[in-house]
Amino acid sequence: MKYFSTRGGPQELSFEETVLTGLAPNGGLYIPTTIPKLPQNWQSAWQNYSFVDLSVAVLSLYISREEISESELRNLVVKSYASFRHPEVTPLKKLGDKKYVLELWHGPTWAFKDVALQLLGNLFEFFLQRRNEQNSGANEKLTVVGATSGDTGSAAIYGLRNKANISIFILHPKGRVSPIQEAQMTTVTDANVHNLAVKGTFDDCQDIVKALFADSEFNAKHHLGAVNSINWARILAQTVYYFLAYFSLRRAVGEDVQVQFVVPTGNFGDILAGYYAKQMGLPMAGKLGVATNANDILARFWKTGRYEKADSSPQYDTPSMQPAAGSSDGKQATQDASGVKETLSPAMDILVSSNFERLLWYLAYENVPADDNDRRGKAGEIVAGWMSQMKSNGKVEVPTAVLEIARRDFCAERVGDEEILTTIQSHFLGNPSYVVDPHTAVGLCAAKRLSQYNSLSVAQIILSTAHPAKFSEAVSTALKDTPNFNFESEVMPREFDGLLQKERRVVDVESADVELVKSIIEAKV
Repeated sequence: MKYFSTRGGPQELSFEETVLTGLAPNGGLYIPTTIPKLPQNWQSAWQNYSFVDLSVAVLSLYISREEISESELRNLVVKSYASFRHPEVTPLKKLGDKKYVLELWHGPTWAFKDVALQLLGNLFEFFLQRRNEQNSGANEKLTVVGATSGDTGSAAIYGLRNKANISIFILHPKGRVSPIQEAQMTTVTDANVHNLAVKGTFDDCQDIVKALFADSEFNAKHHLGAVNSINWARILAQTVYYFLAYFSLRRAVGEDVQVQFVVPTGNFGDILAGYYAKQMGLPMAGKLGVATNANDILARFWKTGRYEKADSSPQYDTPSMQPAAGSSDGKQATQDASGVKETLSPAMDILVSSNFERLLWYLAYENVPADDNDRRGKAGEIVAGWMSQMKSNGKVEVPTAVLEIARRDFCAERVGDEEILTTIQSHFLGNPSYVVDPHTAVGLCAAKRLSQYNSLSVAQIILSTAHPAKFSEAVSTALKDTPNFNFESEVMPREFDGLLQKERRVVDVESADVELVKSIIEAKV
């Protein structure tokens, strides 16, 4: 299996090169040359697999034995998930008739990003150690840089802290992550960990990271590595829990199960993993549900075919895109000069979804005639053109045929802050009582709306992306008038005790300036 850039070019990389490179030199994202199909007997052979077994089975379809042997891969997977608090790693929990949540937050930082970043950290270490052993006397190092809207940063730091020959620099928008998220990042004082609080938005941080990778001289000097979901290994790791959820639901309701996955998403990585699982052959009766908050560039795309930073359509004129009666559609959320709205679900406060480019490539490819001898190259040229338009104009509109292809596999909803609060409250008061974080609430609210378009036999699985304790303000606000609710006793894990009072280490970056960030990296490495 080889990997190539979404923006074209003849270069094909091995899995190792893809993981260590992160972002393609032409600015594209790496995708596999083909999406492998599942073995013919996968349903019977995999039905009782553990998360570790499923990881080995799925990852083996994308990684050749020549690169990583089966025993090496199994050791990496076992090591990656040994610290998770639940034996199933990502357990499925029933909330009601045909409604389930997939709890993805049982890792060391209580967020779904741990699933991918624990593995990615171990892959980085494995590849560097092997290279240095093969090149006696060499001491190859990696400078990992990443941007975070909250959970990626802490998960990446916990995945890479104190690893040999690796330095990690995480940029977060100052004051725009939750207090717990900020503390989880900045209280890690290992010598190889560096936190940068940037005065700006997540998109500013993400743009800086992309600019660093695009600077060939700086990249070559420091051997940059990516931990954001632009790194293919993160998407691959996340496909596994879709299979685990499917088998868990199958055991609960029977082999003829029909399922729709609904995913709260900002950067489009988590739901893209579901798309790959579906393309591999995982049965999905319903379309993949894209659930966004008020920063709804994705929801607007599925409505209009326009991928644009600013909303140029003041009214939602299709019923499936309208907010529920009596609720806020999110437009009342605070908006800064960049266009990003500050909401109760800050990890999704993203203006441009990086991973959407990967889906755009598949849409473009499918729209190129099948008999075109350079179909892959044409798709790369189209995507490169779209991304150029996006960069220069802040928007791109795809042809109607492309939009129809996108609508075949996906549907989308946006959820406002008032709906988030109502959803948290209704599930706490429900039977069973269940406390959800604001991002999971986005998914639950969207799923409720989308369920009206499903047949009665379809069960919904909503991906629960973070523990509610990480977003105390939103949860406490939603439940403040609820009798007998106590956040400290009912929500807060004991592992968080004293976290906000711990010593911190962080560098303030006074403006979203790539040169300032470069100077900090130069001084610290």
